[in-house]
Amino acid sequence: MDLISVIVPFYKKKKFIKETISSVLNQTYLNIEIIIVYDDPEKDDLKYLINFFGKNEKIKIIVNDKNLGAGLSRNKGISESGGKYICFLDADDIWHREKILKQIYFMKKHNFKISHTSYTIIDQNNQIKSTRKAKSFYNYRDILKSCNIGLSTVILDRDIITNDLKFPDLKTKEDFVLWLKILQSGLYIGAIEEKLSFWRKTKNSLSSSVLQKLIDGYRVYRIYMKYNPFKSLYLLICLSLNFLKK
Repeated sequence: MDLISVIVPFYKKKKFIKETISSVLNQTYLNIEIIIVYDDPEKDDLKYLINFFGKNEKIKIIVNDKNLGAGLSRNKGISESGGKYICFLDADDIWHREKILKQIYFMKKHNFKISHTSYTIIDQNNQIKSTRKAKSFYNYRDILKSCNIGLSTVILDRDIITNDLKFPDLKTKEDFVLWLKILQSGLYIGAIEEKLSFWRKTKNSLSSSVLQKLIDGYRVYRIYMKYNPFKSLYLLICLSLNFLKK
């Protein structure tokens, strides 16, 4: 049974982290390690994490010297991991018990190096708000105008991650860049239609900042995809309109 590494960046998510980590420890797939990357320079919740998780041999807590952001923290967690497969989980999201088992089986059966699943969107009180259906992607153009890949649903073969294929230094949309680059490299992203994760949307989360999303969305196209300003703006408008339709 291959070792699975679960990378969890942590920044001021004390309210949800126990439920998040419990959803990993309760997986039916047993050979796992959890790497929590503590990214809060104030360190207010560090003692709390150490008290609850410090003695669990499956869990490693890494403390950043300064705030790196979620993307760079995931890169750091990957560098400290030993698994054949890498999973990503935000510190307030939740997995179904059979998430890893079903997804690894799916990937091996269909020879996918990376996959994602459908997911349910919940609020801070665990109330269901909506759902997102996963579909397979075979070309980066398929996600240029709209991307429904939930970060906390993704599992990938660690061999994918290289100096050129990793999370960029963006506050939001850092995962969007990585998926685009992976598809550009010629790999396919497989999809499981079953909803195996809960993605939590909170009012004060960075991902809910419309202005930040617009700024970073433009950077995705202009800086990382190297499109001209007009094409970058056009794609940003398409991305925004498709988001509003969901």
